[in-house]
Amino acid sequence: MEIFKSDKIYNFMGKRLPFLGLSSILVIASLVLLLTKGLNFGIDFAGGTLIQVKYDKPAPIKDIRTILKGTEKYANSTITEFGSVDEIVIRIKGTSSSLANDVGDEISKVLKNTGNFEIRRVDMVGPKVGDELQEKGIMALSLSLLVILAYVSFRFEWRFAVASIFALVHDVVIALGAISLMSVEVNLDILAAILTILGYSLNDTIIVFDRIREGVQKSKESILNKVVNESVSKTLSRTTLTSLTTFFVVVTLFMFGGEIIHGFAFTMLVGIIVGTYSSIFVAASFLVQLKFDIGNFRAKEADKVKQQKEKDKMRAMYEQGTV
Repeated sequence: MEIFKSDKIYNFMGKRLPFLGLSSILVIASLVLLLTKGLNFGIDFAGGTLIQVKYDKPAPIKDIRTILKGTEKYANSTITEFGSVDEIVIRIKGTSSSLANDVGDEISKVLKNTGNFEIRRVDMVGPKVGDELQEKGIMALSLSLLVILAYVSFRFEWRFAVASIFALVHDVVIALGAISLMSVEVNLDILAAILTILGYSLNDTIIVFDRIREGVQKSKESILNKVVNESVSKTLSRTTLTSLTTFFVVVTLFMFGGEIIHGFAFTMLVGIIVGTYSSIFVAASFLVQLKFDIGNFRAKEADKVKQQKEKDKMRAMYEQGTV
């Protein structure tokens, strides 16, 4: 199935500066949001207690807030609906001071006059654990980028690696900016979504780069912009179909998956859109901006082929007993 004609060449590189300008604006806006508004860290990273409560009728949120505000221990708690009007989540800074006193039982006693309900979930994370999770999350992202840099450098050439890292950082920063803008609670699910975005975006970028390398090797064209335009145009249908298929699945999760997966699905939606955009318009544009040399690359590839032929010749002579 082809959405775009395979024999039609689109002038992507002719529009690369406007696209890079748009990307720069989005990245700068995201960084400003992250520096000013910051991220809404959940209990996984900030530490605290989360209590999920389900009522047999619409939850009296105003009454619950009044009662908890009047209780010193829970005065700073926040109460929000959780997927439906009869279910709420109570977030409390800090953890239960005593393991002997279950916080779920304490909340049940405090809210006993608000109606019939059940405590469905209690999650507690200490501040030290939250700090460790933050450090490990940052380490996971950093190591991922370093491994990607090494892998792409080995498979292609260092300019391809740098361009891919630029594109991945572009995707992650914009995704984090969207999370900050929408005040999505950052927990381990969001970290998993960010790492998934890295893999998804890298996969698309590698396919585009592979086609560019193939175009450089097979084409007689010496102008990089034309080779890139031809290569990206040939992958356009594949990239679009893959992205649309994934997009529809994640939209379904976002709309019908429930509150517990809402943040993950939102992050994935942003990542798919930005990742598809960057693999088509950003990654190849960075490659052009880095002054990738077609002639030098072809010479290196020819030298590799020559060396391989010499190795094969020596191996054949050895097997025949002439060496």
